[in-house]
Amino acid sequence: MYIRRHVEEIINKLFQAYPVIIITGPRQVGKSTLLKKYFSDINYITMDDLADCEAVKRDSKDFLELQGTPLILDEVQLVPEIFPTLKLIIDSDRHNGMYILTGSQRYQLMQNISESLAGRIGIIEMLGLSNRELANINFEEPFLPTLDYLKKRKKAGIENISVTELWNRIHKGSMPEIYSNDNLPWKNFYSDYVRTYIERDVRQLANVGDAIAFNSFITALAARTGELLNINSLANDVGIDNRTAKRWLSILEASGIIYILRPFSTNINKRVVKTPKIYFTDTGLVCYLCRWLTPDNLRLGAMSGAIYETYVISEIIKSYYNKADIPDLFFYRDASGKEIDLLIYQNNCLYPIEIKKTSSPNLKDIKHFSVLQEFKDIEIGDGGVICNHDKLLPLQNNFRVIPINYI
Repeated sequence: MYIRRHVEEIINKLFQAYPVIIITGPRQVGKSTLLKKYFSDINYITMDDLADCEAVKRDSKDFLELQGTPLILDEVQLVPEIFPTLKLIIDSDRHNGMYILTGSQRYQLMQNISESLAGRIGIIEMLGLSNRELANINFEEPFLPTLDYLKKRKKAGIENISVTELWNRIHKGSMPEIYSNDNLPWKNFYSDYVRTYIERDVRQLANVGDAIAFNSFITALAARTGELLNINSLANDVGIDNRTAKRWLSILEASGIIYILRPFSTNINKRVVKTPKIYFTDTGLVCYLCRWLTPDNLRLGAMSGAIYETYVISEIIKSYYNKADIPDLFFYRDASGKEIDLLIYQNNCLYPIEIKKTSSPNLKDIKHFSVLQEFKDIEIGDGGVICNHDKLLPLQNNFRVIPINYI
């Protein structure tokens, strides 16, 4: 069963506007499936195929000329030698809609793109299934806690999902294969995913010789989702040096497995912390790594708040990525412990958000929003508490109670 992806519209739009587009994102989020379904009339080749991969390495120019255009090339980070050839072919007969590329290693891909395809390519990031996609709700605006957005979101249709169903979904994760294959055990899928990811991607990129140490690293990192990132503590727990921890962290970020949320600061008396926070982009992977093996254990467990927050952050990110928009997301924390979970920054305006798994939010949840008044040259926009309450309600001034299904 194919679930329509909201990113389809922007893929088609950019494909008509650029000679090349590239879709990046973690493995298994549905990049290849989408392209085979949506662009079924275009020749599709994956560089996971060893014969095609070797042919490109032998003579990329001859390979591309034989295939013609339009052409889909999957997992192109495996053949970096193809990028200069793509540039030559595009420059010799430039027109829109020539190539669609995909890859699961953003850092490596962006390096090749900046050297060979700058100005010729549209870039799209893709994550797993969103709540909107799973509910078949045709609403594609990026999340913003404004009255205008919330009215439009309500008009588009709100999924009535119980708290129990929500925790089932958080635990299950967002990988399309889990939803399209009813016979696939959740634990088996994520076990294979972690093993395959280590063997095929990380070892190639970081020369990871000790798979056990890396598995311990990603597990320790999963246990810290939603927390401030302490490299020293993380490295010590795993038994590796800080340099290795930073390298592995950058690879996970480049792969789209994690999202690093930076602190917002305009250096108000230099009281704002500089340490970022870490979030996984798929809660199912976090649950598997941390051995929260059932939704009930997760909901009642010590990490429920952190994983709930991780889920909300990932859903907000998806709403932006699905429009090929890179959001300006931050959090606030100062030395006195005042913290705001999420700040969306647009047009010199900050939109503050707290994330609580409660069904009974109150004014205490937004008590730190007032600290934003210290940013004299920045407007403070609408905000609120994203939570498990079932109704959209006013809270104070332009701050509201926002049910999680309004994302």
